[in-house]
Amino acid sequence: MLVIGHRGASAYAPEHTLESYDLALELGADFIEQDLQMTSDGVLVVLHDDTLERTTGGRCRGRVIDHTFEQVRSCDAGSWFNTAHPDRARDAFVGTRIPSLEEVFERYADRASFYIETKNPEEAPGMEEALLVLLDQFGLREPAATEWRVVIQSFSERSLRKMSDMDASLPLIQLLHARPETPRTIQARLPRISEYAVGIGPSWRDVDHQLARAAANLCLELHPYTVNDVERMTALTDAGVTGVFTDVPDLLLGQRPSDEPRGRDAVRAAAQRNRQCRDSR
Repeated sequence: MLVIGHRGASAYAPEHTLESYDLALELGADFIEQDLQMTSDGVLVVLHDDTLERTTGGRCRGRVIDHTFEQVRSCDAGSWFNTAHPDRARDAFVGTRIPSLEEVFERYADRASFYIETKNPEEAPGMEEALLVLLDQFGLREPAATEWRVVIQSFSERSLRKMSDMDASLPLIQLLHARPETPRTIQARLPRISEYAVGIGPSWRDVDHQLARAAANLCLELHPYTVNDVERMTALTDAGVTGVFTDVPDLLLGQRPSDEPRGRDAVRAAAQRNRQCRDSR
């Protein structure tokens, strides 16, 4: 089962910062996740919210897309974590910056696998094209297709279909909202999703054995979000999920047999398994 560092190791460091990604990889996560926003001057930055307040302590305000990259770059994205989690506070987090996707690739392209979400793509025309430009710039498009070095997810079917139209070889994951979706309604959507995606990302609350079997029958990966306790992790493993988003990758890795592949080897093995499944259909 793949371990996906949700916004990095976000239980221990400010989410979507280089510090969080460094720690997630140090702990052994197979993937590190990036949520994408676009600035007013067309730079892809890594930030979950489309506004700045929550993860800058309110010092920077407003929508990301209304600010230039230089303005976004001036925000302190780490001090809020120290305030919210004094037991995990570190002086090094103060002044942490919001990274661009280009900076993330520059730092990790030769040693990490990336799980990238197009956030609010309808409000940021050109996001998908800009992502492909960066994949090409860092030589990641071909290994994304063959080894899943980059997986692209979105709640927007339109965005994923656009990515598929531009390059059908890219591995895509359809995210699913926790409600009003249910295991039954998700199962009904699976044949359609399998037309353009290699998997689904539902809430862990919507996963059961029947959904896992239905996904497996269509060679769809099942990567629920976001799981941070051992009991739930064990139940999802027993149900048959193939990956899990977690803020605490070390906790999930502690439940995985030590002889299973890790890191890029684990991701490569998952890509090969999925390809074999699809070829056999």
